[in-house]
Amino acid sequence: MGTTSVHTIDDILRASAAWVWFPRDCEQDKTHLQLVRYPQRFGGGVRGSRVDSAADVVTVLDHAIDRTRAWGESQLTFWTNASDRPDLEEELRRRGAEHVDTVTVFAVAIDELEIDVPDDVTAEIVRTLEQVREVDSINVPVWEQSPLDDHGLQVELDEVTSALASGEGVRVLGRLDGEAVSTGGCTIVDGFARLWGAATLTRARGRGAYRAVLAERLRVSAELGATTALVKGRVATSAPILARVGFAIHGDERAYRLAVS
Repeated sequence: MGTTSVHTIDDILRASAAWVWFPRDCEQDKTHLQLVRYPQRFGGGVRGSRVDSAADVVTVLDHAIDRTRAWGESQLTFWTNASDRPDLEEELRRRGAEHVDTVTVFAVAIDELEIDVPDDVTAEIVRTLEQVREVDSINVPVWEQSPLDDHGLQVELDEVTSALASGEGVRVLGRLDGEAVSTGGCTIVDGFARLWGAATLTRARGRGAYRAVLAERLRVSAELGATTALVKGRVATSAPILARVGFAIHGDERAYRLAVS
């Protein structure tokens, strides 16, 4: 696989803008912008992104707030993107929205990366119910979400194994001295490997578990036909690691949280 097949910078920016997560059992609205109502398991609230409207900023933001209220939610979190039209960031600040998070957009040609992984760290593809249970035991404390019940675990397993069988993506579990401490997922879209959901238990950070999970996701992604890895790394956690292993920076996206009464 040569780097000539890798996406252009414009391709990368468009792919980053198009990347929205729709959790199982969510609700959504695509008027002026993309709004997603998150299930209570993920803390509820509404996430907004991907503004594409001929209306002005006041109209767009008023719509987002009204829809949030109509869903019975009290919190709107909006993620900025350089492709937003119009740009809501200044209007959000004017209305008192709090800047709560920032991610850096990274991309790299998969065949350009070599990631060193310590000998005491391993990574494996998730295929069994017990592995899904271990993934959940990591996600719950890291993302501060509710644990899956037995039905939820089975549904999650069905989704993971179906995506793997169809070549749409993979979930990876990382172990430190045999103990499950890190996880991350990957979805293949238009030749991009979208790397998402990386989580490592606090006590295990800094020992290579994230790198092992990253390396395994990239290996599988290449097998599934992806040429470019795309990831949004949190400035406080994964971003420095991604920069060190060779990912190139393509701007950032900021999250603003607005209380809706």
